[in-house]
Amino acid sequence: MKINIRPAFINTISFDLDDTLYDNRGYIQAAEQALLNFLALQFPRAKAWHSRDWLNLKQRLVKAKPLLGHDTTAARLATLEQGLLIAGYDKSQATAGAQQGLALFLDKRSDFTVPSEVLLQLKSLQSQYRLVGITNGNVDANRIGLGEVFEFVLHPGEGMRMKPYPDLFYKACRQLHISHKQLLHVGDSYTADVQGARRAGCQAAWLNPAVGREAITPQQGQLAHIEFSNIDQLQQLSGLG
Repeated sequence: MKINIRPAFINTISFDLDDTLYDNRGYIQAAEQALLNFLALQFPRAKAWHSRDWLNLKQRLVKAKPLLGHDTTAARLATLEQGLLIAGYDKSQATAGAQQGLALFLDKRSDFTVPSEVLLQLKSLQSQYRLVGITNGNVDANRIGLGEVFEFVLHPGEGMRMKPYPDLFYKACRQLHISHKQLLHVGDSYTADVQGARRAGCQAAWLNPAVGREAITPQQGQLAHIEFSNIDQLQQLSGLG
């Protein structure tokens, strides 16, 4: 663990979820494939669409309505509905199909449990700090086992912008009734997590590399207070601030 800036008093530790507490790649890939299989079976006119086609459509919709870019669930629902309309289905079919597809995706997307050793580490930290989650994603924290260790988990959407915008950090501090500098945020993204926390006036701990990834060189931006290279080093947070 590397200390760049000596941490101040820490009341609460917030955690990013995907690729910080677990390797998210396989779960997302499985959910995406399940959704494509569903669409091919139930909506054969869209069978020719591949992942890249759906992504391109999503990007066009987000460009037209930028707030969709801050709500992964709303963006996926809008993309599914618009794609089915383009494929030739009527409004009622497209709306129902989009809702069914989204429900399937969300179910598969959260069909796992956080590794037991990570949960044990969080429970140990829980004896010293309040713990919450701040994520740009839409995983169901309760389903994956985090409901027992986090007071709450915040997601963007409904006017709340994604990290690195400070919105989620501001909301967390309001709900916790703490000053911004009393929150230490732990995450794998130098841009979203470190810069987001620092812009909000919070402290930042950077996990580099992310779970299952290679280490990266930091881009231009504010330093993380703490850098660590393995999720097992979480225990070293105790007593730092």
